[in-house]
Amino acid sequence: MIKANVHKYSVSVMCKVLQVPRSTYYYEAKQKTDESELTAAVIDIFKASRNNYGTRKIKQELSKRDMIVSRRRISRIMKQEGLVSTYTTAQFRPQKDTCNESKIANVVNREFEEQPYRNVVVSDLTYVRVGMNWNYICVLVDLFNREIIGYSAGPHKTAAFVKQAFMTVNESLDKINIFHSDRGNEFKNQLIEETLETFAITRSLSHKGCPYDNAVAEATFKIIKTELVKNQTFANLDMLKLQLADYVNWFNNHRIHSSLGYLTPVEYRMNNLKKVV
Repeated sequence: MIKANVHKYSVSVMCKVLQVPRSTYYYEAKQKTDESELTAAVIDIFKASRNNYGTRKIKQELSKRDMIVSRRRISRIMKQEGLVSTYTTAQFRPQKDTCNESKIANVVNREFEEQPYRNVVVSDLTYVRVGMNWNYICVLVDLFNREIIGYSAGPHKTAAFVKQAFMTVNESLDKINIFHSDRGNEFKNQLIEETLETFAITRSLSHKGCPYDNAVAEATFKIIKTELVKNQTFANLDMLKLQLADYVNWFNNHRIHSSLGYLTPVEYRMNNLKKVV
């Protein structure tokens, strides 16, 4: 009624006569913004991320489509559409341990940022359910751009299993300057030492019982376990290897990383090739 007579009478007067608050009238009269295109874009980006991206990364991907949207608005749409990211933040309990029971030092010393190309490669492994048994995944990560440059999957966490990951690296291993890992027997043994000596790679070991010394590898596996392994049981080792290869390709070429300015590892490497040649 008010809207139909707004050309004749004052809105304030009509609201007073009809005992309707002016705020109610203006709220109802305001046309709701059509969010169908934005909602479709959020859903598309979320599903393309394999249900992993949160509001920060979705916001970055939307900006590439010339859609400038606040994280609060994205969050509201995600909640409305039931889009829940599988990603969670890794947390470690602080642990003081100055024990370094080896002549091999912690060369990296937690200097994870601004490392040159192939200067430091870090590694770790984690367990995965395959059928009724536990199998393992090992990855090699370049600190320069967080790219997974080598990986392996198998039923036993041995030195040979770690060596398989080195064998998948596409470039010559002599380009690697430092190899850093924890003190697990699969890393600290004669076979790995011989491999590193062959390619003149310097050895670096974390302090005993301190995950912070290998934080990037730990964080990478937190992502892998959340985005690839969580709530999955692989039927057999071949299936695990196939899905791991597919995931590594997606991780390196399609998954944007906040630590890289929301670029993929490969995009970051290509953008900085002149700096590393």
